[in-house]
Amino acid sequence: MDTSNHRPSPHIAILMGTYNGEAYLSEQLDSIEQQHYPHWTLHVSDDSPTPGTQKLLKVYQQRWGATKLVIYQGKQQGFATNFMSLVRNTAIHSHYYAFADQDDRWHPEKLQRAVEQLALEEPNQPLLYTARTRLVDEQGQPTGYSALHTRPPAFQNALVQNIASGNTMVFNQAARDYLMRSPHGEDTGLHDWWCYLLVSGCGGRVIYDSTPSLDYRQHDHNLIGMKRGLKSLLSRFTHLWQGGHREQIERNLNALAVHQDWLTPQHHACYQRYRDSRIGSPWQRLAGLWQARVYRQTWQGNLAMLVAALLNKG
Repeated sequence: MDTSNHRPSPHIAILMGTYNGEAYLSEQLDSIEQQHYPHWTLHVSDDSPTPGTQKLLKVYQQRWGATKLVIYQGKQQGFATNFMSLVRNTAIHSHYYAFADQDDRWHPEKLQRAVEQLALEEPNQPLLYTARTRLVDEQGQPTGYSALHTRPPAFQNALVQNIASGNTMVFNQAARDYLMRSPHGEDTGLHDWWCYLLVSGCGGRVIYDSTPSLDYRQHDHNLIGMKRGLKSLLSRFTHLWQGGHREQIERNLNALAVHQDWLTPQHHACYQRYRDSRIGSPWQRLAGLWQARVYRQTWQGNLAMLVAALLNKG
């Protein structure tokens, strides 16, 4: 980072939620330790019912020091609540905040890339950085990449699709202020989608980096995984047909309803039109989608959204 202006480099609070994470946690902690950007502190909230994860964390805490790795006892109320408890922890102070999963592997330049891109933006507005990921199997061998999103991140996209993967997120204090004051973020069940919705809706800037800077490990114990291939297509169709997608959208909209006054006038109008589009006849639902100007990232996704609206499944 350029320090020619003699300003101190921004500090990053890394927020990690753990749950029975012994299998891959050491590899992730090692990758954090090897970051090119050194100005960080790791805060871990452990939800594990057994002591193995905390024992491992304390080994690293002894090596790094208690000011470099801080450990908290989680509330055991699910991963979204675990992460949001760190966001709301008033003992944590920083310039930027980065979510971290226990089983990924960060590339050495991950934090550096995020800080450099965030530094280009107006610092007083809510900022949220997210990025593409490289997918790896249980042994850490590359298997592909997450989808490359070509349409810009926006509230109109966030209403119907989450393109912001939590394990890549870095956000500033202005964004955190909104998140801290939103009591229903956990109700959505997906803290990263909530971050994307809230920051974009209140007029903040969401930055999507198309260059992957972490390895997203796919294994049988993922709480949330990157779904790919024919099997995943069938899984998504089943989820849609059984009403799971509609239920998730409804949770998002209900959480957002509490904070409608935070939305920009344009986004408030979009929110209302989209919410109205979910009732009425099939043609009224289609007309509402068009009026709200919501969109997904691909034509296939948009087609699926229209079909779901016709069937009252979206």
